[in-house]
Amino acid sequence: MTVSLRKLGSSGLEVFPLALGGNVFGWTADETESFAVLDAYTAAGGNFIDTADAYSAWVEGNVGGESETIIGNWLKARGNRSDVVIATKVSQHPDFQGLTAANIKAAADASLRRLGTDYIDLYYTHFDKPEVPVEEIIGALDDLVKAGKVRHIAASNISAERLQASLDFSDREGLARYVALQPHYNLVSRDTYEGELQNLAEREGLAAVPYYALASGFLTGKYRAGTTVGSPRAQGAAKHLETERGRRVLSALDEVAHSHEVPVATAALAWLAAQPTVTAPIASARTVDQLPALLGVAELTLTDEELTRLTEASA
Repeated sequence: MTVSLRKLGSSGLEVFPLALGGNVFGWTADETESFAVLDAYTAAGGNFIDTADAYSAWVEGNVGGESETIIGNWLKARGNRSDVVIATKVSQHPDFQGLTAANIKAAADASLRRLGTDYIDLYYTHFDKPEVPVEEIIGALDDLVKAGKVRHIAASNISAERLQASLDFSDREGLARYVALQPHYNLVSRDTYEGELQNLAEREGLAAVPYYALASGFLTGKYRAGTTVGSPRAQGAAKHLETERGRRVLSALDEVAHSHEVPVATAALAWLAAQPTVTAPIASARTVDQLPALLGVAELTLTDEELTRLTEASA
């Protein structure tokens, strides 16, 4: 697959239009399955891998860092560190909670050890901590950039007010500046991003890299009335079937996907990839068989009429 890469905000990084989510690595995909997915993704031209230091501490017997460790083992086995853009996050690991300067730096060092690398391409604050001044957070992140441990910084789950304050401080002091934003955004969850936050990202030149791009699997189309799906995320996905909005979106997606002869998931990701500020939606695959529907976003361009149809259905 020959695909045009997309520029990630002002970072200078160029990324595949689908970021591969690493949340399943060490959770629903073991190391062997994870290696297979990573191999297939990169073989198709993918180069953007998203993880977090907390993945997957919620699993019984896990302690956090399992995803980073698997990715690090894969990077070492394949010898391809310079070929991929690795994004990870800080604030939620059980041993590294919060965004104090000391915690950010200690967590970054722990992530680097697990990833088996000496630099992180894109380092996100995972969840903002309003009790910590933006000056302290940006100062610590800037120190990591100056030390060569982090190339670029980004924010996830942050308010427009705190994001603006962070950008203003970076500009005023000449410090590292956020280049990307990771919001919760998809066809059935538009309210938290569209509006003030999206407008700010567009105005400031930030790239949006949305998570839950497929609404925990609902936007794959496999959740239908009267069906049972065996998945740890089934309950969260199926709740959208109970809403009129969810049913409208699924119907519109069926039409659009059918017209292009692509899976429903591909059409859902194509809508998201076409939205203002969005550089690359994040989606995860537990098996290689699940990848083609995700990778298809790189080759599918929806018409203006199709985009409008989906936008109106999800209003």
